[in-house]
Amino acid sequence: MMAGKLFIVATPIGNLEDMTLRAIRVLKEADLIAAEDTRLTKKLLAHFDIHTAMTSFFKANENYKASSIISRIEEGANVALVSSAGTPCISDPGYPLLAEAVKRGIEIVPVPGACAAIAALSSGGLPTDRFTFIGFLPDKSGKRKKHLEELSAVEHTLVFYVSKWKAAATLADCLAVLGDRDACAAREMTKVHEEIIRAPLSEICDRYEKKSPKGEIVLIVAGKKRKVKIKVNLSARRHSRMI
Repeated sequence: MMAGKLFIVATPIGNLEDMTLRAIRVLKEADLIAAEDTRLTKKLLAHFDIHTAMTSFFKANENYKASSIISRIEEGANVALVSSAGTPCISDPGYPLLAEAVKRGIEIVPVPGACAAIAALSSGGLPTDRFTFIGFLPDKSGKRKKHLEELSAVEHTLVFYVSKWKAAATLADCLAVLGDRDACAAREMTKVHEEIIRAPLSEICDRYEKKSPKGEIVLIVAGKKRKVKIKVNLSARRHSRMI
């Protein structure tokens, strides 16, 4: 029996018009959808008239659930992996399943689409030629600051995910460790109340300290500024003095 395939399917991060035609087709044709939150995915499937069977696949069960899903694929089933929103495995469940699929030689097919980090980066106004995606920083301030200190010398753009519950504390730690750099805070991307703030970190900190944000934030921070070394031709300077 020929093994099935594992499809990594991106779904909208807010605006349902961002659902791709290919994603709709793949989800309709799949034998099973592994969903981070079956309640949210059920609404998405209903909107696009998709009736494929689902199974839950989230952070707490992904390690032991991966083996049963792999077994289904090896038996010939095509399985589509989706997260609550955006692209699976990007600060979302999925890696254990992918790792096992690679180990077993199963074909993995990406079905690209919405990704909050890329959407924010592309519109943030900071350099995009090189960047490092960090995702969520540690919850505790001490560990968070230590992680930020390790990133403080990086000269290219940094991209973070920030929980609304930790926004004020995380922004304060970023300002304290990284300094008052140019930044962008993108909130509620593609939704009705989308907000993109391009300002120094201090201004963004002040804004969310006064009023807690609704929804997760993609925080983009400029890299450390490079020191420009100016070479001086000493012989030329001596010659100019003699003249």
